[in-house]
Amino acid sequence: MQAVAFDIVVPTVGRPSLHRLLQALDHGDGPRPQRIVLVDDRDDRSDPLLATRPPPGIADLVRVLPCPASGPATARNLGWRASSAPWVAFLDDDVRPTAAWLERLAADLTGAGRDVAGVQGRIRVPLAPDGAPTDWERNVAGLAEARWVTADMAYRRDVLERVGGFDERFPRAYREDVELGLRVTAAGYRIVQGQRVVDHPVPPADAWVSVRKQAGNADDALMRALHGHRWRHRAGVASGRRPLHLATTAAGGGAVLAAMSHRPRAAAIAAAAWLGLTAEFAWRRIRPGPRDRDELATMLATSVVLPVVATYHWLRGLIRARRLAAAGLWRPGGPLATERRVEAVLLDRDGTLVEDVPYNRDPSRVRPLPGVRDALDRFRGAGLAIAVVTNQSGIARGRLARAQVDAVNERVEELLGPLDGWFVCPHGPEDGCECRKPAPGLVTKAAADLGVDPTSCAVVGDIQSDVDAALAAGARGILVPRPSTRPEEVLASPEVAADLAVVADRIVTEDR
Repeated sequence: MQAVAFDIVVPTVGRPSLHRLLQALDHGDGPRPQRIVLVDDRDDRSDPLLATRPPPGIADLVRVLPCPASGPATARNLGWRASSAPWVAFLDDDVRPTAAWLERLAADLTGAGRDVAGVQGRIRVPLAPDGAPTDWERNVAGLAEARWVTADMAYRRDVLERVGGFDERFPRAYREDVELGLRVTAAGYRIVQGQRVVDHPVPPADAWVSVRKQAGNADDALMRALHGHRWRHRAGVASGRRPLHLATTAAGGGAVLAAMSHRPRAAAIAAAAWLGLTAEFAWRRIRPGPRDRDELATMLATSVVLPVVATYHWLRGLIRARRLAAAGLWRPGGPLATERRVEAVLLDRDGTLVEDVPYNRDPSRVRPLPGVRDALDRFRGAGLAIAVVTNQSGIARGRLARAQVDAVNERVEELLGPLDGWFVCPHGPEDGCECRKPAPGLVTKAAADLGVDPTSCAVVGDIQSDVDAALAAGARGILVPRPSTRPEEVLASPEVAADLAVVADRIVTEDR
């Protein structure tokens, strides 16, 4: 049986472990991926992601994509949409593939039936052979049993397209992988366990890491809103201590309120309940651990604070979930761009602004589509920047000269009014450039020149590559179908509008 082709996508915040991962892929046995996409999700990208050239065996495969530092869901979506292989293998930047990982990945994917959408790798968490693990070490070790975890997960690319990819309403490395797994299995596919193995060392952490991790409770609230109260059962996720955390917080708050109200008996009862719940929680965390001085101090201090923080984030998540439901923003997959204020509208040219004339070199053949001028005037009246992002592969193919493209663009502007910029990709599909849609280069370049963040842009086009370029850049992608638009492109798009007038009505009236 012939091995299937695959790409590897690694979202990264620039940890030193990224270099070890690349070295492991370079030294590993087995077939090479078509491409290794490193998605740079750092807040500060002033320094290059890779201080040195990637290992020589894979240097020509590595591609670095910038990401708007919006979390792993956004980064993974950007990565897989920039890939082309039928399978996409996701790795976290702190895992270490074993020597046989590539060989076993190929075997896992080759052996997957057509009803299998995803193949999960096996994760080992090395712990010290002597002594009991700390609370943090036990937390990380839980990855070995986690279901659908994307630290090592391969998905069929066409399935990701069908379900819309990762839901970017999940901003942390928490629940975004389980949420995708629920949608994939709900679509009728299976996710199976493979034979490949990665090691996931326990990263260093300070004493308060467990408290910071409670921000994930907000994501649990969104999971419940999206998938119902039985989502844990369907995803194989163990029940947590939320009811006990709520009770602990209520008891502590009741004790304080009763004391302030000069009700000593009620205050004493509530305080006793709080103390009992807190002591039980602390002992549950201390008992399996090393019980040395540092661990005891950490467990006692964090056990006091953790229930309150967990409750705060859970309530915050509930409020946000209800707000999203009230706004009708429940469609899964892709960025929840309608929560952002649009500052710039980036439009495809052919098929969106004007009739699509293949390789048009004649300005006299420019015909604006109905209603486009009025829609653009509405954008202008709202103070929005307007620019065009267009692929013109005819230049690379020798069918067009750049001067001819510029002349057509000038005619478009004569008919439709002034625009704030033209951003043209002159390359062909085989050139591997960063600007040809669906790559995000044109969108990020336009946003930079217009002085706005890509996440504040709406990209409007008539085919899937326009939408994919938007999503890859972290922008809002809106598909305006034409008769030539394929039905599957309409189904895969996170937002669809009948025409540009509808787009203008949505954008101009939102939050203004």
